[in-house]
Amino acid sequence: MVQIAASDLSFIGRGLSRPECVVATRAGELFVSDARGGIASLRGDDEPELILATSGDIPDGFLPNGYSLMPNGDFLIANVASGGVYTLKRDGTLVPFLLEVDGRPLVATNFANRDEQGRVWISISTWQEDRDKSFRSDVADGSIILVDERGARVVADGIGFTNENKVDPSGRWVYVHETMARRLSRFEIRDGNALGPRETVVEYGAGNYADGFEFDAEGGVWATMVVSNRVLRVAPDGEVSVVLDCGDPDVVAAAEAAFLSHTYNREYLNAGKHSVLGNCASIGFGGPDLKTVYIGSLFNDKVTTFRSPIAGAVPPHWEF
Repeated sequence: MVQIAASDLSFIGRGLSRPECVVATRAGELFVSDARGGIASLRGDDEPELILATSGDIPDGFLPNGYSLMPNGDFLIANVASGGVYTLKRDGTLVPFLLEVDGRPLVATNFANRDEQGRVWISISTWQEDRDKSFRSDVADGSIILVDERGARVVADGIGFTNENKVDPSGRWVYVHETMARRLSRFEIRDGNALGPRETVVEYGAGNYADGFEFDAEGGVWATMVVSNRVLRVAPDGEVSVVLDCGDPDVVAAAEAAFLSHTYNREYLNAGKHSVLGNCASIGFGGPDLKTVYIGSLFNDKVTTFRSPIAGAVPPHWEF
């Protein structure tokens, strides 16, 4: 069992704005999404280099959330505020990648994940324009969109607020966090990239609102929980352990009561911002040995990091 104390944490970067999604490469680069309209590049304590959308088709309210690093150095970004997926080039040009599917605009676009084969899996948290209306345990209107050589199509529906999705190292499954269903699920990838039925990997239970996750080299899954500011590890056998807990019990209890009474709203979500983790959102492995853990957040102005005894699995973008 891995256990990390708050005293084991350190921080990278400064002056960041909503560094929700973290991506590290073998070359030692660390990229984070930035609410000012793009990506921040970090190297140690140096001033972050901002790669912001300054030209092209920039939508009103462009707010980068989950993204993928592409082989040519571009960033494929989910626009969580006004919807859609965009490609951000290093020169600041922003180009639409996918804005609708089957005539439906992508409103609550949470994550854009490029896998080893070059397929893009897009998380739609909900199809409601006001995504806060899906902050309920009895609503499951999220989807996963696949973009491959056949084009874009919905491949999974009925998800309880779709958050990060990733294809596992075997290439056999696409895993997804269901934030309001409070579980990690997976779908088997079948012929023609069709998905099999949803399978529950683990239900996280009280106080655990799942956001980001990453695979480790031993077959485990490391998962971040907003509000409770916890990092959990799901072992290959399904056992869940707490790696790090930086939450406020009173905040968690209030959110849990609201969740059970179907009165949970953004106020309860944002209440986790006072944690040292700043409402932890994403997680990734980096460093030369893939044993440095990076945690993104909704409210911090820096990235939290610590060392792990278990290495991360090699991610698709590692050599980019």
